[in-house]
Amino acid sequence: MGRRIPLWQILMVLAFMLGSLMYTIIVVGGYMHIALILSGAFASIVAIANGYKWSFLEKGIIRNIDNAMQALLILLTVGMLIGTWIAGGVIQTMIYYGLMILNPHIFLIATCLICSVVSLATGSSWTTAGTIGIALIGIGTALGVSLPMTAGAIISGSYFGDKMSPLSDSTNLAAAMGGSNLFEHIKHMVWTVTPSLMIALVLYGLLGLGQGNGGAEMSQVSELMGGLKENFYISPVLLIPPLCVILMIVFKLPAMPGLLGGALLGVACAVIFQGGNFGHLVGITMYEGYFSETGIAFLDDLLTRGGLSAMFYSAVLVLCAMVIGGVLDASGMLEVVCEKLLVFAKNTGSLVFIVLATCISLNILAADQYVAIVLPGRMFKREFEDRRLKNKNLSRCLEDAGTMTSALVPWSTCGVYMSSTLGVATIAYLPFAFLNLINPFISLFYGYTGISMEKMSEEEYQGILVQRKIETQLALQA
Repeated sequence: MGRRIPLWQILMVLAFMLGSLMYTIIVVGGYMHIALILSGAFASIVAIANGYKWSFLEKGIIRNIDNAMQALLILLTVGMLIGTWIAGGVIQTMIYYGLMILNPHIFLIATCLICSVVSLATGSSWTTAGTIGIALIGIGTALGVSLPMTAGAIISGSYFGDKMSPLSDSTNLAAAMGGSNLFEHIKHMVWTVTPSLMIALVLYGLLGLGQGNGGAEMSQVSELMGGLKENFYISPVLLIPPLCVILMIVFKLPAMPGLLGGALLGVACAVIFQGGNFGHLVGITMYEGYFSETGIAFLDDLLTRGGLSAMFYSAVLVLCAMVIGGVLDASGMLEVVCEKLLVFAKNTGSLVFIVLATCISLNILAADQYVAIVLPGRMFKREFEDRRLKNKNLSRCLEDAGTMTSALVPWSTCGVYMSSTLGVATIAYLPFAFLNLINPFISLFYGYTGISMEKMSEEEYQGILVQRKIETQLALQA
């Protein structure tokens, strides 16, 4: 272990990281991977100069990568699922029937609401985007709706459930880190998520008024539906795979086996209904993705996608982000920044602001929403209790910023997953992910006004003090 790293050196590391990323993205137009690796190297040099051994930092990096491994495996599995679902006609069926019932003017509202329901049932924004979201991207494209707007609506709806479902891992984690009861935590989030969703739906409604007004889009819809019908077997039976995946997640089957099961159902549909070759599907399509050859350029562009290899760029980006995140965490740099921020917490509003800002910053720096929930929860829990604020106030803040902004960072696990799955760059959909953008501001408003910021009773506060004494005694005995 080394010594405590001075704040000025930590700020130098953060400036190097943000500067290198901005230069790579804006000036060069290149890949973020190398900027993240070089930032990790620079952070390591600073840490070593303060007495940290490389072996210790390396363990921190490996631990950080290990924490992200589940996300990486799910990302790769979704790549296989997309390829086999297109080969099996599953995505085409969802697009076909979606085009029959949706129109451009209500599409964004409907997209947000559909994804909200599915994510609430599954507790997973990733499952929602990787199943229903893919079909909605295709429908939106056919209807002439802006692709970034469609992706923004999908992400808004997907994160509604990720935040509010008792099945969600981030919801359970935030409740645990804040020290609140799960269902009390969910009820308390209604205060922030309800107005955020209502404002988002109004904005999607206004955006929808200007979408798909020309006859060109409707002729494209007719051409697409005709092309789908001519080249693929379309039937409600092909909706069984997405329904099975949703049910598997609802009944608490782990996400990766559920998604892999969905991919295999896609293979079965391809063999039974589309005349696919089993060996080709398992040996090539699941790896390379599906290549559409209908002769209709628009349709082929829409359906040529998926496969394990399509996710390699994103998976490596996550690994690179975990390098800098692991060094910052292992060397204690993140903890130093959090502690310094508490100096500015003069009242409840500023305390909430600091928690929200810390969660957002950790999504940017550590590139992982779990770090953005766990570390602020650990750092600020005592401060909330000392101010006699109920634990559910903190757990709500952790979700309002830690969960909701995770998909808005291009190099974070969530941002990489959403951009890879939906085929839309994070920077492109960010302005239209209204629920995710609005939610932290609603939370901040409550912090400064005191609305819904519930206080502990004297009995509850004394119980906290007793619990602390017990924990101290146990620590001394150990």
